[in-house]
Amino acid sequence: MAFALPEGLQAVIVDLDGTMVDTLGDFVVALGRMAGELKLPEVDRAFVERTVGKGSEHLIRSTLARSLDAAGVADFYPAAWASYQRHYLAINGEHSAVFPGVVEGLERLAAAGLPLACLTNKPTAFALPLLEKKGLARFFRLAFGGDAFERKKPDPLPLVKTCEALGSEPRRTLMLGDSRNDAEAARAAGCPVVLVSYGYNHGEPVRQVPADGFVDRLDELRPA
Repeated sequence: MAFALPEGLQAVIVDLDGTMVDTLGDFVVALGRMAGELKLPEVDRAFVERTVGKGSEHLIRSTLARSLDAAGVADFYPAAWASYQRHYLAINGEHSAVFPGVVEGLERLAAAGLPLACLTNKPTAFALPLLEKKGLARFFRLAFGGDAFERKKPDPLPLVKTCEALGSEPRRTLMLGDSRNDAEAARAAGCPVVLVSYGYNHGEPVRQVPADGFVDRLDELRPA
């Protein structure tokens, strides 16, 4: 169903994982190789889908916590982080795909003269190569990873800082995301927010999240 964007928008901020690119395959492979290296239980897609979205640190700690107590997580974390980074960088983008309608939706927003920024909790070293590999980097004036600011979404700070970098007012800057993280960050920053229906929302129905609208594809967005 088409969604008419609010009039007077100055810019759009777009999430990455679950919004533009289906990256669950990359996470499963990288975490699986990490787990095998550390002799931990296997990781399946359902676990990753429930857990992804709050940054790689949270994902790794949650993976370790399935089989270790708090002390074990703390002991294993440095080795797990190093292993995960190495494996993820090796396969980044190989087991992922751009969601249908994303390129067309970004083209429509760009044609409307709206500057775009990508804002993700994914580390910058993972996010930038993925955008390039999937042919999406060309749409974005700016791209910020989860380590670009002192705090990550759902804290509003990354959105506030991204608006400052874009030179746009939060109330006139749309957040496009897939989860409660994006919606809560947008609300706290004073940004309108539209969520996609197909992403990763920690195992919760996304349409139960307070938002200004929902779309099944990004090309359902209709600029004013």
